[in-house]
Amino acid sequence: MDIRKRLRSHPDIHTGALNDILFILLLFFLIVSTIANPNIIRVNNPKGKGDSKSKQTIVVSIDKDNKMYLGNKEINEYSLDSLLKEEVTRAKQFMDTPAVVINADTISYTGSFFKIMAAAKRVGAKVVANVKP
Repeated sequence: MDIRKRLRSHPDIHTGALNDILFILLLFFLIVSTIANPNIIRVNNPKGKGDSKSKQTIVVSIDKDNKMYLGNKEINEYSLDSLLKEEVTRAKQFMDTPAVVINADTISYTGSFFKIMAAAKRVGAKVVANVKP
């Protein structure tokens, strides 16, 4: 009586390289489909000759000691509304809605930041925030 199991060879399919090939084909077709889009219309965009945005924005800065500056001049928080109103009326000669850029230090109080935002909205300006670490 033959109790030993017979050694049989089982057919194996090695699919390790198949995954790599499919991944490469997928990337190839994704890149080709984005490059070869027939619905793209080329348009020449106008080029500016000068930096006009720096002249049109009003910059208010808050340093780490919570001091406010309008441009390079230190201001008091109580005179913020009147000074911003003057600057906005000056800037409205060149554009419809001037922007107030707020440069705030991360250590400064958020209350000062929100006072400037509220004052800018009261005088009719857009607010752009820039928080520096």
